[in-house]
Amino acid sequence: MIDKLNAVESHYEELLRQLADPAVQADQAKYRAQAKSLAEIEPLVEKFREYKAVVKQVVEAEGLAETGDADLRQLAQEELRGLTARRDQLVEEIKVLLLPKDPNDEKNVLLEVRAGTGGEEAALFAAELFRMYTRFAESQGWKVELMSSSETGVGGLKEGIAVIEGRRVYSRLKYESGVHRVQRVPATEASGRIHTSTATVAVLPEAEEVDVQIDPKDLRIDTFCSSGPGGQSVNTTYSAVRLTHLPTGLVVSQQDEKSQIKNRAKAMKVLRSRLYEIEMRKQQEAIAKDRRSQVGSGERSEKIRTYNFPQSRVTDHRINFTTHQIATVMDGGIAELIDTLSAHYQSETLKEVTAVAPASPSAPAK
Repeated sequence: MIDKLNAVESHYEELLRQLADPAVQADQAKYRAQAKSLAEIEPLVEKFREYKAVVKQVVEAEGLAETGDADLRQLAQEELRGLTARRDQLVEEIKVLLLPKDPNDEKNVLLEVRAGTGGEEAALFAAELFRMYTRFAESQGWKVELMSSSETGVGGLKEGIAVIEGRRVYSRLKYESGVHRVQRVPATEASGRIHTSTATVAVLPEAEEVDVQIDPKDLRIDTFCSSGPGGQSVNTTYSAVRLTHLPTGLVVSQQDEKSQIKNRAKAMKVLRSRLYEIEMRKQQEAIAKDRRSQVGSGERSEKIRTYNFPQSRVTDHRINFTTHQIATVMDGGIAELIDTLSAHYQSETLKEVTAVAPASPSAPAK
């Protein structure tokens, strides 16, 4: 592991030198690629450098602990306990940073929330989930662009689709895909009975043209008049677009924009991401069960999380994690849930590769 870390640090220093080169700075495409590579390995290099500094302090403390001065020896032993604990902690953190990276982690995402079983209550819950993710995205400094929405008359949401752009969006939201269940007394329930309803969430990595090539011959494009709010253009111009991908049967409709060109561009973005997700799922199903977390997988039909309003409880069933701060969660405060999920799946992956990682080294290679 140390040899690999030394090689990464050398590569990091070489990237720094290249970024300072005027020739590289003049080539914006190359500069961006180098800067991205640098940013990806920087956290690992920083941890490794801290590890080497701590190991050096451990060696010094061990020397002081062997001196004849009793007071100095006691102080050194106390310091040594803290330093060795930090050294071991850094080794574990470095192992996590060395885990194989998900190639989609840096991508933006296509967020899709749909009402499930439960009628109007399910639509109201879907609207609350969509707002929850929007508020969380805003707290992270991400950009949210609404692609399409289908609302009900009382503020519910049959379907909401948005693109979320920002740093490492997919890495943070990828475990949110699945069936979300709500238990509460609906506002329309006169007898006070608790109802159970569901909504489905899909988090798809946004696919670029280089990720998915769509043959124009495989597309059927239909245009139609928009419906719903939209001003004078509604029902007067054929601005709405419906794309049908003939090989897969996927259908995407878009009518939020007054421009047919803009609606077609948005529909293509959604279609491309769904096609990319299908291919990604095929690869996932071939390698690891714990990665089957996207739309259409076996886990898709099972609930992943329950929101129990009477008990102010949110439980994620995959990791048996429970919080009683449901109001905070529904207002976008889902960082603790997301962090716990990420830590769990990192731990599971680490178990698979731990056989090739050595035990805590006592000193760094020179």
